[in-house]
Amino acid sequence: MNRKNLIALICGGVVMLMTGAAFAAVPLYQLFCQVTGFDGTVRKADKAPDVVLDETVLIRFDTNVRNLPMEFKAEQLQQRVRIGETGMAYFEVTNTSDQPIGATAAYNVVPERAGAYFQKLQCFCFDGQVIPAGETMRFPVQYFVAPELATDPEGRGVTQITLSYTFYPTKDFDPASVTANSGASGS
Repeated sequence: MNRKNLIALICGGVVMLMTGAAFAAVPLYQLFCQVTGFDGTVRKADKAPDVVLDETVLIRFDTNVRNLPMEFKAEQLQQRVRIGETGMAYFEVTNTSDQPIGATAAYNVVPERAGAYFQKLQCFCFDGQVIPAGETMRFPVQYFVAPELATDPEGRGVTQITLSYTFYPTKDFDPASVTANSGASGS
């Protein structure tokens, strides 16, 4: 193989590697944030901690909607929970249109350093949701603040955490498929 062909082959390989890295960057970043709690990303937990402290944290709830005909609100604006205690919050979503909506909730916490300690056991945000036309749905979130918040230098001093949700349209959602499926199942 001559030198020109070798250089062309190396350049082609580098271009393919860089293209692959570009496509993998977003999912890898999301995985990194979920594992570490980086950038206020909340972690999913399998079970609640065994330790509940006397120290409390005020949890505030924030709701937002982007480009969807719906209303979204927390039933309570805030809750005070003991660190390590399992909390339960409920959210209400109303589809104000005459078509079903496919929506996915993105979430984060503020302050960002609390992301590693705020963990969810159950959340509507783990999956996309379909809200039927004109209907109101109630979604639970079961969560806890890990006891390490009180002892880790990064978590010390956090007395309030804001859990924020934003509903976005679910990519590639087809309202006609929901209408067709519900009509078929009702027969």
